[in-house]
Amino acid sequence: MELKVYGIKNCNTMKKTFDFLEGEGIDYEFTDYKKQAPDAGLLVKFADKVGFEKLINKKGMTYRQLSDDEKSQLESQSEALALLSKKSSMIKRPIIQFPDGSLVLGFEPEVIKEKL
Repeated sequence: MELKVYGIKNCNTMKKTFDFLEGEGIDYEFTDYKKQAPDAGLLVKFADKVGFEKLINKKGMTYRQLSDDEKSQLESQSEALALLSKKSSMIKRPIIQFPDGSLVLGFEPEVIKEKL
């Protein structure tokens, strides 16, 4: 299994991630949430490793535009993951999955280098 990167292609943090990986000569497979929405099974696997709360990007515009009712859904894993599947722009990015199955959330160049 090669390195897998999940996110949204036009995100600035994703662009930094792509530049870093390519600059380091690291091959990866990219999944763009805008073209292929993450399914519940994938999100459950991520949540099992890092906790569903860490998958939520609370700094982005999508989160800020949620209604109070939608924000309350983020307190329950099943409801939060269903909402993240529908509003994939709200998922922390990038999510990098290493060949051993471990994950790094966000652009963490030193952690990425260490894990490779």
